[in-house]
Amino acid sequence: MNFCYLEKEELRMALLFFLSFLPSLSSFSQTRPRELGVPFGILPTGPLNAITDVNGLKVGHFTKVEGENIRTGVTGILPHGGNLFQEKVPGAIFVGNGFGKLAGVTQVQELGTIESPIILTNTLSVAAGIEGAVRYSLARPGNENVQSVNALVGETNDGYLNDIRGMHISPDEVIQAIESAKPGAVAEGNVGAGTGTVCFGWKGGIGTSSRKLPESLGGYTVGVLVQTNFGGNLQIAGVPVGEKLGKYPFKDALEKSDGSCMIVVATDAPVLERNLERMAQRAMMGLAKTGGIASNGSGDYVIAFSTNEKLRVPYSNPSQALLTAEFLGNDDMTALFLAVIEATEEAIVNSLFAAETMTGKDGHGVEALPKQEVLTWIKNNK
Repeated sequence: MNFCYLEKEELRMALLFFLSFLPSLSSFSQTRPRELGVPFGILPTGPLNAITDVNGLKVGHFTKVEGENIRTGVTGILPHGGNLFQEKVPGAIFVGNGFGKLAGVTQVQELGTIESPIILTNTLSVAAGIEGAVRYSLARPGNENVQSVNALVGETNDGYLNDIRGMHISPDEVIQAIESAKPGAVAEGNVGAGTGTVCFGWKGGIGTSSRKLPESLGGYTVGVLVQTNFGGNLQIAGVPVGEKLGKYPFKDALEKSDGSCMIVVATDAPVLERNLERMAQRAMMGLAKTGGIASNGSGDYVIAFSTNEKLRVPYSNPSQALLTAEFLGNDDMTALFLAVIEATEEAIVNSLFAAETMTGKDGHGVEALPKQEVLTWIKNNK
């Protein structure tokens, strides 16, 4: 390529395309904002500051970056390592704004349980997500006679960077994401379902965070994972970053506020579906703290569940047998609410700090958040 003959804009886009295939050269690319001095609330994090701090939970990614136009993927969340269909977990869903395609929502709302891996992907790959999750579930030992599985599949639209109409995710790739799920550190940024997403006009992606309550409040853990692909007026640690960088709704028609955010909230606290829904509601407060506005065209969904083993719901239960469970009452929920708010806010910011500049479909380029500028403003704001 002869750069001497490229126009200025062509040169910029060519450079973005080249950088999108390289590891980030920034010293901040592998350092999370908390470690760089960005403050987030008052509660301590878990050891990994990730959703996998909730014991037994696993996360897997399948990332698909091919050619110039494919920038997409799948993220799978397993609430526990056993047979989810046979040992369902209590769950709830809250719709912040319903411009989206969350498959499986009505059965969770009706029965209060989750029975499949939670799949996140792009909008037009929801069908592949359903088939992959169902095929995975049917193949589990003990499910040989199962004839109905409620697959829970969420999405955001990555069509700016990804050839979404090509529907490049297959059910087999969804199964790969599920089978790769593991405990431990969770990759963030341009991975899995966050591969081609855009957030506040900057490169978005996968982000995660956790909070650990003190023993006096139960010692429970709350973990959050987000797929960020939404807009608004970005704020970090009280700094109006969107305004300072000139990217906020109505400033530039290209950087719209529409988009979506999938939020997954997990806890080991003994909480049943009604209070799980109340926890899910608080996740939208965390989104709002980052400047998200749940615009008309945004699909903002929160999936919440408890991994507490004593609350598992068996698939096979003798007729008329009474189920018994010990669970937290309303008065003990406040600390969990705060944990959700703080972890959601941090997970969203983590996704922005981890994401790297990417070029994709039709030469569209989305730059990474300029972290050094942001950190300087935060430091001066203290």
